[in-house]
Amino acid sequence: MISNVENAIGVFDSGVGGLTVVRALMERLPFENIVYFGDTARVPYGVKSVETIRTFAREITEFLLKKQVKMLIIACNTMAAVAHEEIVGISSVPVLNVIEAGASAAAETTRKHFVGVIGTPATINSNAYPRAIHRCDPRIRIFSQACPLFVPLVEEGWLDHPVTRMTAREYLQCVTCNDIDALVLGCTHYPLLKPMLQEIVGSGIILVDSAEAMAEETARTLTQMDLWNPARVQPDYQFFVTDVPLRFQSIGERFLGRALPGVHLVKW
Repeated sequence: MISNVENAIGVFDSGVGGLTVVRALMERLPFENIVYFGDTARVPYGVKSVETIRTFAREITEFLLKKQVKMLIIACNTMAAVAHEEIVGISSVPVLNVIEAGASAAAETTRKHFVGVIGTPATINSNAYPRAIHRCDPRIRIFSQACPLFVPLVEEGWLDHPVTRMTAREYLQCVTCNDIDALVLGCTHYPLLKPMLQEIVGSGIILVDSAEAMAEETARTLTQMDLWNPARVQPDYQFFVTDVPLRFQSIGERFLGRALPGVHLVKW
């Protein structure tokens, strides 16, 4: 029986986007074991009711807790926005989420107290980022923009395609006209667009990558709770999905930046 500190970190998302969080965790925490769950059969979550999302979140949480994870990370912005308290209520381990991590990083980054947030319509409409940022610093003014076309463009692999660049310019002009100095990438797909987005907004605006912020927050929590894995061996990575593992594997390797080991299909 392995000890608690050697148990895996559980990461979950509605699909493949959370793999950008896994990638950041792998780079920041190279000896931590990770179990990832992508609910690919029921994606997208953004068009579903709050109660449905909470039901799905409970099911995934229970699945990962049975894997004896030592921590849960909600890598899905939509789930973080509407189901965080639900997950905390049934979890026996610490629960972190990308919105809190991204909001904290944005508050630490801005000097002008003008922050932009881009995300899916569901995340932007939830107002979760402004609430989280204001908890860190109520002086900050926030300018939000939904970018519904970014997710399908990223999954198509059009990371620097003229169509993607034109779409990004259209979306970003609504935010950058407000003299912001920090822009939160409020969707786990968006870090793949970071080079192009940085080029469009210019060097005067810092891009806040919620995946990187999540990895830093995880490191802080591991330290605070004395949960670092002491073993200095190759970690174990496991990936679970609810539909079409082959498609997940092909898109997932782009998100992860490396080959994806065996992907397991979960049937409820």
